[in-house]
Amino acid sequence: MEKFPKSGRHRLIIIALICVFMVIGTYQAHQIASARENGTYEQLKIFGSVLDLVQRNYVEEIPPKKLIYGAVQGMLKSLDPHSSFMKPEDYKELQIETKGSFTGIGIEISLKDGILTVVSPIEGTPAYKAGLKANDKILKIEGKTTKNMTLIESVKLLRGAKGTDVTISIYREGWRRLKDVTLTRDVIPIKSVRSRMLEEGYGYIRISNFQNKTTLELKKALKELEKGKGLKGLVLDLRNNPGGLLDQAVKVADVFLEKGLIVYTDGRIEEQKMRFEAHPDKHHHNYPIAVLVNEGSASASEIVAGALQDHKRAIILGIQTFGKGSVQTIIPLEDGSAVRLTTARYYTPNGRSIQAKGIEPDIEVPYTPMEKPKEKDEIFHFPTERDLEGHLINEDEPIEDELNSVKDKKDKPEAVDSEVDNGETQPPPMDNQLEEAVRILKAWAIFKQVKSVKAVK
Repeated sequence: MEKFPKSGRHRLIIIALICVFMVIGTYQAHQIASARENGTYEQLKIFGSVLDLVQRNYVEEIPPKKLIYGAVQGMLKSLDPHSSFMKPEDYKELQIETKGSFTGIGIEISLKDGILTVVSPIEGTPAYKAGLKANDKILKIEGKTTKNMTLIESVKLLRGAKGTDVTISIYREGWRRLKDVTLTRDVIPIKSVRSRMLEEGYGYIRISNFQNKTTLELKKALKELEKGKGLKGLVLDLRNNPGGLLDQAVKVADVFLEKGLIVYTDGRIEEQKMRFEAHPDKHHHNYPIAVLVNEGSASASEIVAGALQDHKRAIILGIQTFGKGSVQTIIPLEDGSAVRLTTARYYTPNGRSIQAKGIEPDIEVPYTPMEKPKEKDEIFHFPTERDLEGHLINEDEPIEDELNSVKDKKDKPEAVDSEVDNGETQPPPMDNQLEEAVRILKAWAIFKQVKSVKAVK
C-alpha cells in the first residue's frame, strides 16, 4: 500500500474539511429555508383542515367564497385599524366616494383602541347638523354593538337610501351615559372647498376633505379671492378635515410652497419609500397664512399643516390634531375585490412622524362655543362716539355715507360677507378660533410694516 508524503496528507485533510463545511453550510441553509417554508405550510394545512371541517360538518352549507372572504377579513383585521378587505361592492363604493356622491350620514370613522370612533363629521351633512364631534365613540348602530365590528361592516350599516333613518348610540368624554341619536340619511356631497372674504384684504378657504378635484377648486377659489387689490392674509381652515387622497394633499401644499420637501413616506419595500417635492409656480401667493386645525384634522390635512409649519410658511392655530400618520395602499384583486393595506408611515419635511401624535399648533387656541342670546334679549354693546346724537361727522366721510351707514346698521344684519363658491345659503359664523386667526394675520402685517420702516432708516 503506497503512502502519501506528510505534506500531501495535510493538503488532503484540509480539502476534505472544506468539503465537509460546504456540505454542512449548504445543508443548514436548506434546512433554514425549508423550516420557514414548512412553518407557513403547516399553518396553511391547519387553515385547510378547518375549512374542510366547516364545509363538511357545519349545521348549514356555506359557500366557499364566503368562508375565504371571512378568513381574509380576519387576517387583515389583526394588523391595524386601517387595513381591511373590500368585497367587490365595497371597493366600488370607495371609488364612488372620491369621484361622486353617496348617501349616508356624513362622518369619517376609524377604530381607535378597538372602539369605533368619529374622526370628524363632514360639513353640512346630517351628522354635522346633529352635532356629532371628533372623538365621539359609536358603541351601537341600530341597537347592534360595534364591538369587534370592522370599519367596512359599520360603514354598510350607516349607509342606506336617502330619507331613511339610522339610530346610533354615542358616548362623549364627560358624559355619564350613552346618548341615542337618530339621523336621516342624505346625499353626501363631495365638494371639498368653500371660500369667502372675511373682510377687505382677508380671505377664508375651508377644505373639508381631499378629493380628486380639491386642488382645482382651491386654485379657483384663490383666483376669485385675489381679484382686485389682492389679499393681505388668508385663513386656511382644515378643522374636522378627515383627510383623503395623498396626491391632493401634496398638490395643495405645493400651491403655497415654492421649493423643498413636502412629505416623505417610509415603508418596508423600496416602492413605498417616496419623496414629494414642491415646485415653483408662476402664481405667487406671498401673503401670510394662518392654518386652523383641531382634533378632527387627520391624515392628508396633517400633511398640509405639517409641511407649511416646517417651512415656516404658515402659523398653525387651534389644538393638537388626530394623529393618523400612516399610508394605505389600495390593491385591486382579480375578482373585483381589493385589499386596503397599511404600507408606510409618512413624515413631515423635518422628519417628524405624526402617527399617534399629530401636529402641535404653534399657538394653542381651544374652541369656545358661541352662546346665542335669547330671541327677546338685545345684544348689548358699549356706545361709541358715533352712537351719540349730534356727534361731529368725520371730515373724511361724506354726510350721505354717514347716513347710509347708520341706516344700514338698522336695516341689515351685522355681518354681511361676500361669498365665493360657498355652496351654502349663509356663511358659517365667526368663531373664536377664526377671529384669533384674523387678529394674528393683521398683527403680522403690522410687524412687517414696522420692520420695513426700520430698514429704511
